[in-house]
Amino acid sequence: MSAVDPGAFDPALAAAQEALVRAMAAGGPMPAGFDAAAVRAAAHSVLLKRAGEVERAWPALAAAYGASWKAEFAAWAAGRPTQGSFRDGWDFARAHRDGLAGEAARELALAEIGWAYDGASAPRRRRAAVRRAPGGVAVLFRGRVRIIRGPSRRRRVPPDGVPRGASGGYGLDQ
Repeated sequence: MSAVDPGAFDPALAAAQEALVRAMAAGGPMPAGFDAAAVRAAAHSVLLKRAGEVERAWPALAAAYGASWKAEFAAWAAGRPTQGSFRDGWDFARAHRDGLAGEAARELALAEIGWAYDGASAPRRRRAAVRRAPGGVAVLFRGRVRIIRGPSRRRRVPPDGVPRGASGGYGLDQ
């Protein structure tokens, strides 16, 4: 019986492993010799795991989608190789920017004010920036972000406590 050198490099095995990883994580073609249904099931599990990792990096974004988060993210991420949970979440948020509201839109705005990212190269920190954010304007200066709120849209109540156009008190004649 011959012993196998555990440090020996097998180019054929390496190529098969690379093809399998491409099929599972980046939508590559199915490698020969593998059970297609099993590879698709494993690929779906990898996409759900990615969705969970992105959820930890972008909690408001994931919360905005509720119970459909993992399915929505998996459908978007299928065929896209991972760039890490922060970039995957950012790319997803940018692709769905028009549908974002509330905290998810704020989370994206805060990421975009703090980091310069073109969608291709790695994000890098900004030193100063100004961006629109839900409810006002976000300002980054010296590593600190401040949200400057716009004017309040609440209805002002006059000092006598009776809103304009309302009859005094409870609508009873006095």
